[in-house]
Amino acid sequence: MINIIPVVNKKQRAEFIDFPHDLYKGDSNYVPELFVAQDDLLNSSKHPFYQHSSAQLFLGYRDNKLVGRIAAIWNNRHNDLNNVKEGQFGFFDCVNDQEVANALFNEAKSWVKEKGGEKIVGPINLSTNETCGLLIEGFDKPPVAMMTYNYPYYIDLIHDFGFEKQIDLFAYDIPTAHASQRSVLLIDKLEERLKRSGITLRLIDLKNFKSEAEKIKAVYNKAWDKNLGFVPMTDAEFAYVAKDLKMIVDPNFCILAEKDDKVIGFAVGIPNINEIQIKIKRGRLLPTGIFKLLFGRKKIKTLRVMMLGVLEDYRKMGIEACLYGRIIKNAKIYGIERGECSWMLEHNYMMNHAIEQINGELYKRYRIYEKAI
Repeated sequence: MINIIPVVNKKQRAEFIDFPHDLYKGDSNYVPELFVAQDDLLNSSKHPFYQHSSAQLFLGYRDNKLVGRIAAIWNNRHNDLNNVKEGQFGFFDCVNDQEVANALFNEAKSWVKEKGGEKIVGPINLSTNETCGLLIEGFDKPPVAMMTYNYPYYIDLIHDFGFEKQIDLFAYDIPTAHASQRSVLLIDKLEERLKRSGITLRLIDLKNFKSEAEKIKAVYNKAWDKNLGFVPMTDAEFAYVAKDLKMIVDPNFCILAEKDDKVIGFAVGIPNINEIQIKIKRGRLLPTGIFKLLFGRKKIKTLRVMMLGVLEDYRKMGIEACLYGRIIKNAKIYGIERGECSWMLEHNYMMNHAIEQINGELYKRYRIYEKAI
């Protein structure tokens, strides 16, 4: 018999966070999340998501042994802005057993239904501003920073419960040495053309990070407003994310596009700290994990371009290509061997084409599922 219980205290939350470490033991591609970061994310008294929405964590047991976990999520801002009544499931991890998976999904579905939900969507790990999507292709390499990973059997567990595809998310691999030289060489000419229109590119100024973050937030919340499921961040949510990114960001890979001193586009590339985290046992920074994190940063050889957006009035002018081009040029200078552009909606044809034009290869695919309640 499967027993599903709600997480109601700190000890249970720690068990929820730690379960994947045991489930993926021996998997060379598994990257443990940092415990302190996950604990904050799942703590309703700390993360700003809970100022407007709610979530309930569940643990699944068989014969007193932990065999699965799931979160049921109700995002009021998402529902209000998109005029829908749907909940999400996230943080799904489970042994390879359909009975266990069904019990977890049914518990999440019941919780969402009690909230008035007519559909359940996922996996979304709190919101689309966090990690989301089930890996369905590309199991041969570890995930990069802030991307998900799961066993291939999850696909069957989700499908056999009755979930159907909602949309796929793409991740592109770009080895620096294979990036289209023609595209990179054209960047200088393209930037000169943009300058004649009063548009210039520059690196982010970390000394004025708070001011820079405000400018980026304005673009972020407008440039993504038509993306599926996107919900603009509140001021508190953006400040929370910005604080975390500031600790790992490299200004050489954060490029702003401006016109008349107004930011109209930006690209953010972050060092792939998963190269270090994969070596941090059970995601604990103490006693030795903190040193691996601090001293390993200079050895990172991969980069994730995690955000790139341009205000709608300035698209199709070549700004996107210039932002990518600047990052590629700097990657060559600073010894970055490869980059990942992720995640991209499958129907974002313009951006996907731009990445393919610089020899980006679609090498991982993630899926978001849905099911009517």
